[in-house]
Amino acid sequence: MAHWLAQMNVAYLKAPLDSPQLAGFVSELGRINALAESSPGFVWRLQDDAGDATALHPLGDNTLINMSVWQDVASIRRYVYESEHVDFLRRRREWFIRGDAAQLVLWWLPAGHQPGVQEGIDKLRLLQAQGPTQAAFTFGALFDAP
Repeated sequence: MAHWLAQMNVAYLKAPLDSPQLAGFVSELGRINALAESSPGFVWRLQDDAGDATALHPLGDNTLINMSVWQDVASIRRYVYESEHVDFLRRRREWFIRGDAAQLVLWWLPAGHQPGVQEGIDKLRLLQAQGPTQAAFTFGALFDAP
């Protein structure tokens, strides 16, 4: 496999992470991350010292980022939409504010490459500026690996 699929998504918090409003999100985060890691096709995910990425705020204090790498579209799609993760998605409006621009981006990268946070931000900004292209796209407008 010459290419892997990376994803980054941004969440705009409705309240601080330690608030009662986000307790359901925080309490399930470890389980959902473990589910991703045990899913077929999972390669890598961004983590801080706590084992998640909640301490990273490159886009502002009220935002969270999530980045992961998968072997292919089918693998990430199964995890996102066909596993227990879908229950997490259904609850996102309890915890997060919907932004005006794209909050999720997908892109292909050479197998073995671990993307950095700035790479993900650059891909998200590219998607927001140009719409879906081979370089940065969404589940709704997929592009094949180069």
